[in-house]
Amino acid sequence: MLVKKLTLENFRNYEGEVFCFTEGLNVLTGKNAQGKTNCAEAVFYLCTGSSLRIRHDRQLIRTGAEYARVTAEAESRFGAFTLGACVRENKRELFLNGNRVLRAVDFLGNMRSVFFSPGELRLIQDGPDERRRFLNLSLSQTSRDYCSALLRYQRILEQRNNLLKERDGAVILETLPVWDEQFAHYAAKLVYRRREYLKELSVLAADCHAFLTDGAERLSISPEKGYSGEEGDIAERLKRELAGSYERDIRLGFTSVGPHRDDIRITIDGQDARGFSSQGQARTAALSMKLAEVEIFTRLSGEPPVLILDDVMSELDLPRRKKLLGRVGGVQCILTCTHAPRVLYGADCNKIKIHGGKIVG
Repeated sequence: MLVKKLTLENFRNYEGEVFCFTEGLNVLTGKNAQGKTNCAEAVFYLCTGSSLRIRHDRQLIRTGAEYARVTAEAESRFGAFTLGACVRENKRELFLNGNRVLRAVDFLGNMRSVFFSPGELRLIQDGPDERRRFLNLSLSQTSRDYCSALLRYQRILEQRNNLLKERDGAVILETLPVWDEQFAHYAAKLVYRRREYLKELSVLAADCHAFLTDGAERLSISPEKGYSGEEGDIAERLKRELAGSYERDIRLGFTSVGPHRDDIRITIDGQDARGFSSQGQARTAALSMKLAEVEIFTRLSGEPPVLILDDVMSELDLPRRKKLLGRVGGVQCILTCTHAPRVLYGADCNKIKIHGGKIVG
């Protein structure tokens, strides 16, 4: 998977710029707040249809402009293709090979990427929302069935929560079983796929972590709540849990059971990483999970994703910088940094210097 050319128009601080990327390592360099991360964000946006940095797409539009447009010419093992997105104040359009894509699920997975920045410490240190988002983004890029099930589950969850806010208790109790049948069906799909994904991720992330730490620490990842059996077995268990939570859900006014409440357990040497890890340990654990994600994407699609490393090198010590550069060989990598010579150590790369939202030098 390669991004060959990226065109930005009124995107963040870019009025208009074209980036040409090569295989291997591409380094975006320049002082802080010049647009390096904005460029990296644009690549990820075209892969996932979403940004890790904002809540509303209109924030992508350059100040004073009416729209933002980003387009990529890319290449996979199946051939060349283009992806595009145009964002306006209250509207977004997505394009594949110049044709408008009406459903986000059909946009996902055409180009895959893994994004890592210092902010990914949230994956280890923050609440379960961050870990669920990680799973949903990762699985949605590799499985349209998962993405479709997730969207349907979210709609059903919204309807069930609306019902729980009704004042007529009799209506709630009469209608809940109808919603629960659909809820459990799609919830079981999510739970099953997450469980199987975490099995693979745990092994690969532990290997990456051992590599980065020279075997000094042991990383373990697992679902916090264990569900055994196939999808049908999981659905039956969820229906029982839902029925057992009626009184609580009605009192709270929302659904307290389901994959929207689940979490991942991450431990380092047997201790909960969220409560006991240092900044350095959390960073290495999160990076190990992202490198494992690269390997999973490669196995599933037959080719590596685009790896985006945003301001990562400044947060790593010298041995881990060198290990990381060695680990990502063979993957197209877009790396941002302020001082390229300090982090590259003579590595071959396509260096692009950015200043004030423009390519210079």
